[in-house]
Amino acid sequence: MSTALTRVVRRWRPGRDKGPENGFDRRLLAPMMTGAALNPVNSSIISVSLVPIGAAFGAPPSETAWLISALYLATAIGQPVMGRLIDLFGPRRLFLTGAALTGVAGVVGMLAPGLGVLIGARVLLGFGTCAGYPAAMYLIRSEARRTGEKSPAAVLTALAVTTQTIAVVGPSLGGLLVGVGGWRATLAVNIPLALLGLYLGARRIPALPGTARTDGRHPLRSLDLPGMGLFAVALLCLLLFLMDIGSGAWYLLVLTVAAGAGFTWRELRTEEPFIDVRVLGGNLPLVATYGRALLCYVVTYAFLYGFTQWTEQGRGLSASQAGLVQLPLFATAIVVSTLTGRRQAVRGKLLVGAVGQVAACALLLLLGDGSPVWMLPAVMIVLGVPQGLNSLALQNAVYHQADAERIGSSAGLLRTFGYLGAITASAANGAFFGQRADTGGLHHLAWFMLAASVLFLVLTVIDRSLRHLSENPHTPENDEEDS
Repeated sequence: MSTALTRVVRRWRPGRDKGPENGFDRRLLAPMMTGAALNPVNSSIISVSLVPIGAAFGAPPSETAWLISALYLATAIGQPVMGRLIDLFGPRRLFLTGAALTGVAGVVGMLAPGLGVLIGARVLLGFGTCAGYPAAMYLIRSEARRTGEKSPAAVLTALAVTTQTIAVVGPSLGGLLVGVGGWRATLAVNIPLALLGLYLGARRIPALPGTARTDGRHPLRSLDLPGMGLFAVALLCLLLFLMDIGSGAWYLLVLTVAAGAGFTWRELRTEEPFIDVRVLGGNLPLVATYGRALLCYVVTYAFLYGFTQWTEQGRGLSASQAGLVQLPLFATAIVVSTLTGRRQAVRGKLLVGAVGQVAACALLLLLGDGSPVWMLPAVMIVLGVPQGLNSLALQNAVYHQADAERIGSSAGLLRTFGYLGAITASAANGAFFGQRADTGGLHHLAWFMLAASVLFLVLTVIDRSLRHLSENPHTPENDEEDS
């Protein structure tokens, strides 16, 4: 993986020997990729651990689904918060804080005596892994401004390939770890990753200043704590509602709407909002990108968790075998991302990715308890095409569409909408599988995913703004004009 990424970055510009004074500082690549990978690896590695954890604690899929949702709830709240803090204070301190929290979460999770403590560890892990991606996007934008060059397409590609690679290879790595050291090893892996992040962050990330203030106030005073609180309440109530729709707890949906309305009212009336809804309201292309991210990740994570659980319980594979089935997805996504990364073609990538998701979801309807093993990796190969296109295209769209001064929080919001999709997927898994991940539940889940895929395709087809991204390359000069 590292060889391929290095090759991608080296093709970025003809002057390979240029240093940080007149080109992108390649010393930043290692901490950027390490930090950005922390969340995807913990998102995907748990997929093959759900069945062993359920067996260890006597918990059905509807309860172990909280291990997924807990991480995503914390991340959905924490990503824009961390992004905003990075915008204000610079990336270094927040990156190091996040890496330290990740290490602590790894220790707690490894020693967890019960499901409740393990869910708490996943919450802490979600907050700890929040800083990596917004920090990486901040550093990319900072380097583009420092060098005065166009957006570093190959660096963005390398970042996307890293997160995709880790997310897809996670189940295979998880299966190996479960086979060697049990499910606790999938939590313990965060300890060396956190130590690596701390080392690279301390040695290579510069102490960049955040957004400069002209009024002399301390940046902490510009934190919109009430807005953050209302945002968190809205997401928490929405999660609780989605995780148990059948209970009839409609008051949670009412609380979600009320907290969302209060959040919007607050953001419209404060001078320095946590999320500037006025800017979002005037930037419909960015809002549409966030909507596509939600739909895209509903499908991605429903596949990741639902299909993986079915291969173990419905098809009867071991955790290690279920992880190996994911390898074709990893290989296909990497090849597709590497081959297409240097081309803008955001709309074209999203269109092909949407069609690929529709095809992959349709193939799930053909699977059954007695399906030949070769059909499982075949489905993964088909899914690998949109996996290699969609994440990269969505990331590039946000980089081009977002306000330059809020790139950290805008990147964090992209992840927030992605994790809302993941929470929805987790709730769907719990609803359709219930006590066991059987073939009937997989087919119901496939119809749900197919509907999301078709909606993603329609939203992409009708969005004319995507055509302009390739026609108007992003430059540091454009950043100044936009801000």
